[in-house]
Amino acid sequence: MTGRPAESVVHGSKASPQDLPSIDRLLGLPGVAALVAEHGHTLVAGESRALVQRLRAQALDGALDAGALDVEALEAEIRAAVERRLAPRLQRVLNLTGTVIHTNLGRALLADAALEQVLALMAGPNNLEYDLASGGRGDRDSVVEELLCTLTGAEAATVVNNNAAAVLLTIAALARGREVIVSRGELVEIGGAFRMPDVMAAAGAKLVEVGTTNRTHAHDYAGAIGARTALLMKVHTSNYAVQGFTSAVGEAELAAIAHARALPLASDLGAGSLIDLAAYGLPREPLPQEQLAAGCDIVTFSGDKLLGGPQAGLIVGSKAAVGRIRNYPLKRALRVSKLPLAALEATLMLYLRPERLAQDLPTLRLLTRPAAAIHELALRLQSALAAAVAPRFEVTVVELLGQIGSGSLPVERLPSAGLALAPLQKRGSGRALDALAGALRSLPLPVIGRISEDRLLLDLRCLEDAAPFVAQLPALQLALA
Repeated sequence: MTGRPAESVVHGSKASPQDLPSIDRLLGLPGVAALVAEHGHTLVAGESRALVQRLRAQALDGALDAGALDVEALEAEIRAAVERRLAPRLQRVLNLTGTVIHTNLGRALLADAALEQVLALMAGPNNLEYDLASGGRGDRDSVVEELLCTLTGAEAATVVNNNAAAVLLTIAALARGREVIVSRGELVEIGGAFRMPDVMAAAGAKLVEVGTTNRTHAHDYAGAIGARTALLMKVHTSNYAVQGFTSAVGEAELAAIAHARALPLASDLGAGSLIDLAAYGLPREPLPQEQLAAGCDIVTFSGDKLLGGPQAGLIVGSKAAVGRIRNYPLKRALRVSKLPLAALEATLMLYLRPERLAQDLPTLRLLTRPAAAIHELALRLQSALAAAVAPRFEVTVVELLGQIGSGSLPVERLPSAGLALAPLQKRGSGRALDALAGALRSLPLPVIGRISEDRLLLDLRCLEDAAPFVAQLPALQLALA
């Protein structure tokens, strides 16, 4: 039966390479022809060839069951292959890790207003660089510049694709070929081995360290200023904390030192909150508007951390400093595209209504969610989850401590609650927990928790709608069976 799939086989018999169907025969099968009609010839033919290659390898090894060549089996294999090929790699997950702004899980969730703005503007042409008033060419910075200036008190603002780019561009534009003075205690490294000294080198500036790891004084900066000094810089140590015998120079005092020598002062805030988090019962972070009021000429911060928007690097400051940055050639390579710009504009507009912010901004809503409400949710879910993982695991409601995430306020913890799953059989508990975590990740809507102290913990702070989680419990039970 060379060149055509078997219509019937003897159970348990083996097939040889000569029994394999041709690609034309496969594409002519009713189920496969339907796939071609839906997806086109290129994709389906490619997956059919790949299937035949896999089957030939099995046949040459004498391991191909003839039943694999049945029409129904071949159609099912090709259908599954097409579905796998079209399945997106980037997919939604349930973040039950206890880290709200989780770098590996996409950081901040976009507000409904931002999602609606993106959908509306990406579906058709828009005035990204077109001035509707004059009918001439516009500047994409104008989409958010006025908003940023209103919210921070800056004279001017520009945006690039992330805060690392904002820092790189600022240093390159203001200090390339010259020296930048930074406290040794502020030479931070953030995720992905992004180190401030390396950024200085990449921007073409020479780093001048002053002070010590734990103590830097005003005279350290003043004494380091020389003929080649171009910039003084402050870096907010958002991803670690030095405690004990410490000393640092504040922005106002440092600005006076810089301006007395006609030098600019830049401040990198990293996470960059636009509101006083203490008003919401959270630890306070420095604000861009405070840094500018203290005399900083440039302040850089992220759009996708505490601000709660898309990935972006926001640069605010004086007209002179921002103008130099905006006109620097590297700016075009780092500029933000229309998609995040649309989401950023909508997010910033939420800050014009601060009374509604904890309701409208998902990041702030999750950070301020009452622990009692999370505990109540855990109680409601306990029995359903216990039934799904029985009899191998027990489920208990536990008090937990989560964190803000993405380097923001690293030593602070958020009181929370969740569900702890522990193996009833202590022997091999590590393997059992790994298998359970894998089963949760393999669900249609993957569930991501964390393993700690021989338990798998599901922190429920970020689970606002429990329905998708509950709906998957039968699938979890089947996976563990």
